[in-house]
Amino acid sequence: MGYNFGIKAMQNESIDPRFYYGELTPGEVGAKLIASFHRGNYRAHLLEGRDQVIVQIVTDRFARSGGQTAATITIRKTVDGIAVQVGKQAWMGVAASLGQTALSALHNPLSLLNRLDDIAQDIESLQLSEKIWQVIDELARASGATQQLSERLRRLECNYCGTANPVGEPSCIACGAPLGNVQPRTCQNCGFVVRTNELNCPNCRKVLPLYR
Repeated sequence: MGYNFGIKAMQNESIDPRFYYGELTPGEVGAKLIASFHRGNYRAHLLEGRDQVIVQIVTDRFARSGGQTAATITIRKTVDGIAVQVGKQAWMGVAASLGQTALSALHNPLSLLNRLDDIAQDIESLQLSEKIWQVIDELARASGATQQLSERLRRLECNYCGTANPVGEPSCIACGAPLGNVQPRTCQNCGFVVRTNELNCPNCRKVLPLYR
């Protein structure tokens, strides 16, 4: 089947991205995923662009145990951080392998002894997406990145006196001026927090509707 097993299907079904705010870069995340998953029964491949890195993790075509699976991770540079999206994992190969195990056990329970390696690998493959997020979360913690909004996005600058105010304050804590026109909004396409004066989403680049 080659290294592109399941990739096309996963691109059509993806999970909402997670945002990490801090100094973490797409390249660092990509390198960590390669180091963590390019081993054993898996092979990891990295495609690097200007502001985006794509990592494909697939089952080695010569794997001795378990069924085939694959996952695609997209890491994009955003304002004050990165966005990470893990595509929906292709697991039909694993399902077929587990089905073969169940069928063998039905005809001969002792046959399970010959499929212990397959069972262990299939269970590991079913947890692949969870393990990918664990690796990314551990790297984020080590680098000081957080899923909390960055300081820039959590503070509003008063247009009258320049004082930084927490998001949600109706009026400036210093001069009392109304803050309605500087309150942030979210992109209708990706949910990223954007300023009211921004014309394009800094995250997905989609045109933002005019703020009224």
